[in-house]
Amino acid sequence: MIQNEPIVFTGSGIVCGAGGSVAEVWEKLSSGETAVRPFTQFDPAKWPVQVASEVLLSDRELVSDRKLHKTISRTDMFGIYAAEQALADSGLPAHRDALPEAEQSAWNDRTGLVVGTGGGNYKSNYDYLPLMTEAEASSDGALHHFGKELGNQVTPMWLLKNLPNNVLCHVGIRGQYKGTNACITNQCSSGILAVAEAAYLIENGEAERMAAAGHDSPFEPEMVYYYHKLGLMSGEAPRPFDASRDGTVFGEGSAALVLEKESEATARGAKVIGEFLGFGCCNEATGIVDLADDGNGVSRAIEEALANAGITKEEVGLICAHGNGNQASDRTEAMGIQRVFGDQIPPVTAFKWCYGHLIAASGIADIVMTLEALRQGIAPGVATWKEVDPAIGAFPVSSTNAAPKSKIALVICRGFGGMNVVVAVRARD
Repeated sequence: MIQNEPIVFTGSGIVCGAGGSVAEVWEKLSSGETAVRPFTQFDPAKWPVQVASEVLLSDRELVSDRKLHKTISRTDMFGIYAAEQALADSGLPAHRDALPEAEQSAWNDRTGLVVGTGGGNYKSNYDYLPLMTEAEASSDGALHHFGKELGNQVTPMWLLKNLPNNVLCHVGIRGQYKGTNACITNQCSSGILAVAEAAYLIENGEAERMAAAGHDSPFEPEMVYYYHKLGLMSGEAPRPFDASRDGTVFGEGSAALVLEKESEATARGAKVIGEFLGFGCCNEATGIVDLADDGNGVSRAIEEALANAGITKEEVGLICAHGNGNQASDRTEAMGIQRVFGDQIPPVTAFKWCYGHLIAASGIADIVMTLEALRQGIAPGVATWKEVDPAIGAFPVSSTNAAPKSKIALVICRGFGGMNVVVAVRARD
């Protein structure tokens, strides 16, 4: 997106199994420490996959208002936490509160939110299972018993807890942000698309400033089982692009970014952590889980992102790959990168080995940590990687840290249904 003026990032936030702040997650990424461990939310003994990257913060640490806990789900707590962390990091709430009271209402009207979510998971139905089992054994008929006891056994808050736009709603209410807003539910690409949408809303004059967030909690029994049956799950931390990779591992959490025009950030003396340059998005149209065998979707999304950002491939200093550790996904992603960059590929990294696959939050979490990597001047190694897959060939991924070639990076996110999204960012000192 060749903009009239730069759109910059002035705040970021993250919570995942690796920590509750950018600094905590960066410490693990840069030191090669994975947060994938045996899970504790349900008994793993009889499950084919027994590891995940769980958030360790308590509900009260995530959202201090205990009354709110009754009307939101676990994934919502992650989203509220990360979004409010990013907003506080940007200094926007303090800036607004310091304005004359007469100006605050107009400021709120021009402050918006875009949130990406997975759209719910099987756990949302678990409240009904005990009653369904009881009704099936009832002597007065299953349907009659179910209807008679529904109000006694299932909380009337069930619907409110499972609304996909809860984070959008509650962050807006708590902060009084009344501007343009949107909730994106597009599986893995939800969070990264929220960032692109936020940038375009600012560019098109629909808002002066935006918070973008992505959140998900895919880790629950049925999701683990079904992903395993599809052959997508590993029993240990993912090994992106490694010859022996065998799948991915679920993580849970959220990440968020605050975007605004550079002129506004400068006027209020805000720190600028990076710049949104552009993005590309395409669909391979191959099927729900099928992938284009030549990497065409990845290469087209990269080329669109470069053109949209007005940069050349030679300017890219780092690639944060989707790198989920699955055989076909990693192979075709590498092919797509090679189609664009040839033998001049900049350092490639990936982060799911550290904090698992966050599904809807994965792409935006990778942007947050890529910006930190560029600011630190370090391309974190993929600590679980040992040797490149011969089917991939020469590919600049390593288990040790390297140096980015420039302050510009591409972040790649892929999803079911053939989705490929690439965002181009530049770090600021």
